[in-house]
Amino acid sequence: MDTQSLKEVFTHHFQNLRSSKRLELLARTPFDLTAEEHLTAERISSYAVNGCGLKLLYGTQRVDEATIDALEALAAETNAVKKMAFMQSGEILNSIYGHSSEMRAVLHTAARDFFADPQTSAAAVEAKNLAFAEVEKLRHFMTDINRENKYSDMVIIGIGGSELGPKAIYEALLPEKAPDRNVHFLGNIDPDAASIVLKDLNLKSTLVVVVSKTGTTLETRTNEEIFRNSFNNAGLDSNKHFIAVTSAKSPMDDKERYKEVFHMWDWIGGRYSSTGMPGAVPLAFAYGFESFIDFLEGANSIDKNALKSSARENLPLMTALLGIWNRNFLHMPVVAVIPYAQSLGRFPAHIQQLDMESNGKQIDKLGNHISFDTGPIIFGEPGTNAQHSFFQLIHQGTTTFPTEFIAFKSPQTAESHKINGTTSQEKLLANVFAQALALARGEKNENPNKNFPGNRPSSILLGAEITPYAIGALLALYEHKIAFQGFIWNINSFDQMGVELGKKLANRIIDIFKDPKLGADYAVENALIHQLDSF
Repeated sequence: MDTQSLKEVFTHHFQNLRSSKRLELLARTPFDLTAEEHLTAERISSYAVNGCGLKLLYGTQRVDEATIDALEALAAETNAVKKMAFMQSGEILNSIYGHSSEMRAVLHTAARDFFADPQTSAAAVEAKNLAFAEVEKLRHFMTDINRENKYSDMVIIGIGGSELGPKAIYEALLPEKAPDRNVHFLGNIDPDAASIVLKDLNLKSTLVVVVSKTGTTLETRTNEEIFRNSFNNAGLDSNKHFIAVTSAKSPMDDKERYKEVFHMWDWIGGRYSSTGMPGAVPLAFAYGFESFIDFLEGANSIDKNALKSSARENLPLMTALLGIWNRNFLHMPVVAVIPYAQSLGRFPAHIQQLDMESNGKQIDKLGNHISFDTGPIIFGEPGTNAQHSFFQLIHQGTTTFPTEFIAFKSPQTAESHKINGTTSQEKLLANVFAQALALARGEKNENPNKNFPGNRPSSILLGAEITPYAIGALLALYEHKIAFQGFIWNINSFDQMGVELGKKLANRIIDIFKDPKLGADYAVENALIHQLDSF
């Protein structure tokens, strides 16, 4: 599609839409979850979306049939599913029309489009073929590594999307890890972080994977040199232990300095790269190549589900619409993501970046400043630990916000001990269900300190058990939820200009550290540095 035709699809103003006006009226008297006759067994059963091994229960959200109908109208009026199809077919969606921007396709879905009914557009096929070639290269590389049988540890050096997503996925599958394979992640430039990772490593049996799309990321290249020095000081040739994941022709695209080089492309953003090579290399190393393929298949299943026209069948679209209802019409600024699975401990941190870096925007696709709320604040920790931490605020605080619970029927390890008549997994699930009901119903008490207002929305995303396939589906569900919200708001969810200014100023201050004479030209920066002199 030509640029002008695409631009025409992105000309709507969210607040002026007919469906938005309808939702504003409905939000004046939203569904009351505390009314005894409202939260029924029938409602719990009927307010559900099934697909790809997951089930979204949203009966504890403040919506009724009229609200859902209006939200579906909003999706239709904003061409949300059409835009998702454009994205998956390789149209240029990373763009701001009329202003300088990256002007790129958004094709992280091509990195897992290797299963039934693949995309057939020329751009998507080309991207898929490039991605598949890297997957095949990885398969051969891992076959050789397994045959050598001398590597027990892998260190991933990368930051942001190169670390958060891959680490969250790696930790999610830990019970399935090969006993002789361990992966360590280093993102922070803090020297203590590198020292902690290096402390107990046997460098002879360690591979180091350096992940940087540009090949110039400050934190990543600094940590790489720290590790190279450690290998060289130990009498080892670092070039035989280091692997690069980078763009073609970047400074790191150098087979002489790296044992192997895997490629990334500008059509996959860092935070969307967990199913690309940044996630592939550690997952294939720790869990085996076939588990990595299962992970891709789970993500691909949601890619296909995201193209369904009705939100009542489309898992990421329904989650996106519920989020927009809460954010824009019930005016809730925060979302809590609470996985009731210990192995998903880092998953909220990944979703935090995925959502806040994608949709933390204040201009639309035409460069106009917008007057409505976009991306919410995301935070979360695993339950039940979180219940003994910040759930006091969720239940009785002055700020009301939705909670997204994630839970699985069975434990990963098949070891759920029966104590006092119920298993520990049943006790875990009892807490998920209890929290959703408590937030919805509340409880009246004459003692104000014991009064629970209720009417606090939540949803429960259920799966059978944590597997590579299920984690791939869960990841893609959130990726597409966030993309759908951006499509509906008419913003660009695929760049991150907001991180650039801090990087530029940090480089200036680094230059002053190297040459204090430069501080004369930058008085404020120099004054901050001089605050260190008193220690």
